[in-house]
Amino acid sequence: MKTQLKLILLMLAVPFIVFTGCKKPDHSPGSKKFTGIGYFDANDACQSAGQGATFALTMTGDLDGCMYTFVDEFSCTDGNYVEKGREYFVGTYKGKNGTFRTTYDSQGKYEGCNDDGSYAGAEISGQCQHYIVPGSGTGVFEGVSGRYDMTDDVKADPVNYPYVGYFRY
Repeated sequence: MKTQLKLILLMLAVPFIVFTGCKKPDHSPGSKKFTGIGYFDANDACQSAGQGATFALTMTGDLDGCMYTFVDEFSCTDGNYVEKGREYFVGTYKGKNGTFRTTYDSQGKYEGCNDDGSYAGAEISGQCQHYIVPGSGTGVFEGVSGRYDMTDDVKADPVNYPYVGYFRY
């Protein structure tokens, strides 16, 4: 019975891993780890509409600034929400100014879905992977590549998005 359960769980996990490209961030020598927490920019301090963004996150920690998010596509089935898009970070890394761009994949579980494919109700869990676009960096991020991941802390008030990643120069 335990073997069958493990086999079923493995069969369910493989498509998710293949679909999301769950490749761990680069921990190779020379990589620089960065961490912090992102918060939904509820007061619009980042002025996301002025950037043409769908929304923004206020980033704290090693990255300090605004992460502008541009949603390119999304779908929701049975409360399983998937989103893909682009981002533009403007701010500092350890006190030095710069910008960079990412592409991202996001997955979340919600109470339900709307007819237009958006999520409905409260978030139950969520995570996303952000791939830094090589060559997109300026200032302190010039020449950087890498990745960072977020796991939604839906139990916090306000909900927040702890991140961990690695830069390669």
